[in-house]
Formats: sequence, structure tokens, C-alpha cells
Amino acid sequence: MTHPHRRLGAVLALTAAALLFAACASPQDPATAGEETATPVPVDTPAATPSGDPDVEPGADPTCETLIPADMVAEFKEIGWTAQAQPFWVGEVQLTEGLMCVWADFDGPAGDHLQIFGWSEISDDDAAAAQEQLEAQGWIREEAEDGVYVTENPDTTIATDDEGYGLTYLFTDGTVTHADTKQGLVLIEWPRS
Repeated sequence: MTHPHRRLGAVLALTAAALLFAACASPQDPATAGEETATPVPVDTPAATPSGDPDVEPGADPTCETLIPADMVAEFKEIGWTAQAQPFWVGEVQLTEGLMCVWADFDGPAGDHLQIFGWSEISDDDAAAAQEQLEAQGWIREEAEDGVYVTENPDTTIATDDEGYGLTYLFTDGTVTHADTKQGLVLIEWPRS
């Protein structure tokens, strides 16, 4: 059985999907398109820090290093990956209380390996509007016991997990999470208690 934190061997080829996602999900005015350029975020988490890091203060804002388990961050760091923090867009709704992180080797040659993780608080009205906009763009909505999943249309998805899901949002009471696959959502450990 593969441990979920050891997914690095199966990192998906998602550069094209991420570029498509960024183009579709961020409706910026061309005149301001360069103003919110993401910058690499250094990874300073020690490799020995366990998952569920007790040093994260309850109520603290999430960072790319605290959004996912510390051992996953350590693995990313070991292979030379860093994170770029970006604004969290869901359709045409920007969630200013959230954080979207893209993990990849930004200093290496252009490649097709990356992982995306996002988390934000969201109002019921914004969640309903975001889901409606995504569905209008062809995304698929699924209700489940743990919330509402909205995922890319499988006919247009470039890379998927073992269950056939590509980019996926999970809407729960007051929050939304996002990952490059539905299976990737289980790696998001926020908020910490």
C-alpha cells in the first residue's frame, strides 16, 4: 500500500493543466495582468518535523509550508521544489482569505511536474456562485457526505488521479479546498487544531 505522503513517484504531468487553469480561473484585466506575479516561497521546515506540526499556532494564517504535512514539505524540499503562493480564484470569485500554492522545481529546466494545494474560508453565497460558475464552464458537481466536490470535466482533463479526477475543489461548511486531483485533497491539513 502506498503511503499518501509518498506520492512523489507518481507526480502528475500538469504544467499544461496548470496553465489552462490559471488562464481560465483568473479573469484579470490585461492591463493589470503582471501586477500579481507569484514569487517563490522558501521552504524552511526541518525534515524531522512530524505531520500535524504542534508548533503551528491555532488561528494562524496558513502558509504553503503549513497547508500540507511537514513530511511532504520535507520531501518536496529534498527534491529541490519550492512553493509559489498565488491568489485563490474559484471561477470569477477571488478568495482573499485563502491561499493557493503551486509546488514545483521553479529553478530547474522547464518541466511538467507540479502539485497544487489551496485552502480558503468562503461564504455560503460565494460558494454557491463559484460552484455555479464552474458548472457553467463544464465542471462536474458531486455531493458527498464530506461536502460538495466540483471537478474538471473528464473529457477535457489532462492529468488525473487513480479515480479519474483532475483539478478538484471540495466545498464544506465555510471553507473550500483545492488540489490538482481529488486524491490530493486528503493532503491538505488546514486548519490545524
